[in-house]
Formats: sequence, C-alpha cells, structure tokens
Amino acid sequence: MNEQNYRRFLDFCCADLNSKTSAQRSRSIFILTSFALATFLLTAHSNAAAQQTKVERIGVLHLGGVLITVVDGLRAGLKELGLQEGKQFELDTQDLKGGANGAAAAAQKFERDKVKMIFTNTATVTTATMNATKNVPIVFTVGSNPVSLGYIKSFAQPGGRLTGIQYLARDLTGKRLEILKEFLPKLRQVVTFYDPTNATAVESSKLAREEAQRTNIKLVERHVKSIDELNAALDALKAGEFGAYLYMADAMVVSQSQRIVESALAKKLPTMFHDQIIVARGGLASYGQSYFEIGRHAAKYVQRVLKGVTPAEQRVETIEDVELAFNLTTAKKIGVTIPPNVLVRAKVVVR
Repeated sequence: MNEQNYRRFLDFCCADLNSKTSAQRSRSIFILTSFALATFLLTAHSNAAAQQTKVERIGVLHLGGVLITVVDGLRAGLKELGLQEGKQFELDTQDLKGGANGAAAAAQKFERDKVKMIFTNTATVTTATMNATKNVPIVFTVGSNPVSLGYIKSFAQPGGRLTGIQYLARDLTGKRLEILKEFLPKLRQVVTFYDPTNATAVESSKLAREEAQRTNIKLVERHVKSIDELNAALDALKAGEFGAYLYMADAMVVSQSQRIVESALAKKLPTMFHDQIIVARGGLASYGQSYFEIGRHAAKYVQRVLKGVTPAEQRVETIEDVELAFNLTTAKKIGVTIPPNVLVRAKVVVR
C-alpha cells in the first residue's frame, strides 16, 4: 500500500469511528491499531532485509602474475573475518598485465562507479590510483615507505583517504645478496633487471650495490622500462654468463617472475627472489615476505572501511616477519648444492 492510499484508509477509518457505538468503536480501534503495527513491522523487516542484502563493491588493481596472490590473501582474510563474498562484498579485480599505464583510467572508472573503496598493490599502482582519484578511499599494500611516497602524514595518523600495509620489499635487498653469497661462496657476478624510472627499484639497487661492494661481487644492472624490454634482456642472457640473478624491488619485473624463472632454469642460473610462492613455482631461493599473508593482513583495513571507518583513522602497519625458502628440485636441476648450515635456516623447503 502506498503512502497516499494508506492516508485515505486512515481518514476513512477515523471518520467511520464517529458513526459507531462505543463497542463498535473499540473493535474498530483494535483492528486499526493491529493493522498499523503489522504495517510497521513489515516495513521494518523490508528495510532490514534490504540493508542485509546490500553488496559493497570493492575495486582491486594489481599488475598480474604472482601479484594476484595478494588478492587471494585478501579474499581469504575477509572470509576469516566473517564476510561473505557475493553477499556482503564483491571484488571487481582489474589485472593490469604488468603495466601501470592503465591504472589511472581504471581507478577513475571505479570512482565514477562509486565503489566503496579501491584496493591497490605496489607503489606504482597506488601512486597512479591516488593521483587519478579525488574522494574514494584507498587501501594499499606497498613495499616502500608510504610517508616518503606522499600517501600518508604518518604511520600513526594517516590523515587522508589512504591507509594500509607496508612490507619490506626494498629494505631486504642487501640481505638477499648476502644470503646468495653464503650458499654460492664462489659467486663473483650477479645480474638484475629493473626499471630506472621506478623510484623504489632505484633505492633497492643502491642497497644492492652497497652489499656487492662489501662482498666483492660485481652487480650488473640491466635497465628495462617495459615487459618487451625485459623479455629481450632475458633472451639475450647466455648460459654461464652470470653466477646468479638477484630480484630488485620492481613491480613490473615481479609481475613477470615466472618468465624469469623459466629463462633461468633453461640457462641453469641460480635465482634469488623475495616471495616463497615464486620458489614453489621453480625459483631457487627467496628471502622476504608472503604476498598471500600481506593480502590477508590487509583484509582488516578493508573490513573497517566497509563498516564506515575512514582511512584517516587507521594506523598503517609494517609487516616485519621474513622467511627464507629454497627449492631443492630446482637446485638439483641446475647443479647447485645448498650448504646444510644455510638450508637449516629455511622455513620453507620445496623438495
């Protein structure tokens, strides 16, 4: 019954009461009160049901490849928090295929479509998303300092529309090279690939150079600004040309980690990455943090935004737990033996 007809019904009932006896009026009042209560309860139930069935849309931007693991972790974390995908939230995931050029347009479309928030991974994608939008909340996972990047005012008080998780992608670069030297004591020359326009990768390379100088290793830096250039550089590698490959904190490069693994295996080149998922897929070694766990930790930020808590109110966390991983099957294929004193420190060993 719409509002106009409901008012007409009430007016009719009130007018009709004046023409009835006392007993009849009492009965009519009872019927009218019961009808009003039933109408109220039905309306309240309908409104509650509408609220319960509202599905909040979350825009997700990532560079593809192994980075999809962050989204897998986010989905698992939201489930652990009691949120049901398809009933309470929907992830609209956009795979940028290794290039951040499409991030700005995708972020603007998300904002026009009035998503509840945008979830981003890597500084490259987060910066593009922040610069391309005006009001939409952003939950990020990045491997460098979010204060230096201009995302937040401080870790304790972000003060804007961005918040999230920092993980140690860049800061562990030197330690990765140190571990490489431990299990490859005769190591003399290491190759790496990164985009020289990527600030995080440039900072990472500086740390690698410092460690290389300390350990008397020659670090060969191959600059690649696109996936095509990376593929060409991999094709140009010759078996035995270098003693190992070292990952540099570059989102475009890591999105192509499987291509690097395959090329390295073909040329019997030892590799050092940053995430155990790459080791599980054929990389020799990794030292760093799990993309899956990073996404899982970020789920609580997404949950809070869904509840109406602004990013400005949510302290940014740094995940500091790191893990060493080895793939002994890969080691056997390329003729490398991991010393027992190093292997024993690994949390993950693929056999």
